[in-house]
Amino acid sequence: MIRSEILRDIAPVISDQLVVCNIGLPSQELHMIDDRPTTFYMLGTMGLASSIGLGLALAQKKKVVAIDGDGSVLTNFGTLPTIANNVADNFILLIIDNGSYGSTGDQPTYAGRKTSLAAVATACGCENVVECKAEETKQVLEAALARDGMTIIVSKCESGNIKVPVITMDPVVIRDRFMKQVQA
Repeated sequence: MIRSEILRDIAPVISDQLVVCNIGLPSQELHMIDDRPTTFYMLGTMGLASSIGLGLALAQKKKVVAIDGDGSVLTNFGTLPTIANNVADNFILLIIDNGSYGSTGDQPTYAGRKTSLAAVATACGCENVVECKAEETKQVLEAALARDGMTIIVSKCESGNIKVPVITMDPVVIRDRFMKQVQA
């Protein structure tokens, strides 16, 4: 199972949630699968979906799901201790760990080798960390949404990209329609 298959599987689960989606191909895939005004598509800021998601969760009461990749989390390694030390019970971080920098050409990451992002998150102080197989992601995410409490999910999947169209929506439009959902 590759990232786009996980996104297709979880799309109905996150359709009513505020979602911040990782840069590049993950955003393009989710946009193609199920474009929603409740999704903030990251178009040019690698490594910041988890940080923006945490800030959004801390600023309001609705549940927030940040979808990030292993490459992006490794790029912004300070995000995991920041999340651990600024607990938001309405925040879920889903790290889709395909062991590669998917949006830049599938170069391997260290998460695909010796580095366990679940172990790193736990070592940083994150209290509810779940590592799962790609096929289990939907059920693990549903369980996280059903409970109160911050959850970090590391979904291990295969590397691979599908052909997707570029998001042609203006970034200002993406921001404005998302902010209307936040304020609703």
